[in-house]
Amino acid sequence: MEKTRIDKWLWMVRLFKTRTMANEACLAGKVKIQGNNVKPSKEVVPNLVITVTIGQLQKTIEVIGSPKNRISAGLVPDYYIDRTPQAEYDRVKMLSMRFERREHGLGRPTKRDRRQLDYLKDYLKQTEDWEDDE
Repeated sequence: MEKTRIDKWLWMVRLFKTRTMANEACLAGKVKIQGNNVKPSKEVVPNLVITVTIGQLQKTIEVIGSPKNRISAGLVPDYYIDRTPQAEYDRVKMLSMRFERREHGLGRPTKRDRRQLDYLKDYLKQTEDWEDDE
């Protein structure tokens, strides 16, 4: 396997959009090997387990190989195994569900929409309080 820098490898397997972003993630301590921060110049070897924090997601991957160039999304599984537990994906999904979302192009909610949202929030809050009492 060809020796590859970790920032370049993260970019080649499409974990980061640009190599600069991968480099900055390494410098910011968002890329770890065995719990230790990694410099962007660290070389990648097979069977290496890397933990990468992307936004709220803490992704754990195992290196299988190193591509020569940036690869297409369909070829990504040939170069690493995603060891991230499903619970982590569920946690990130729950975090994103806590915020109100409105489809793009619908505009601001009307008074009626706002009242319905407030009613729903109050109702859900009461049911959460009721479940906590049990």
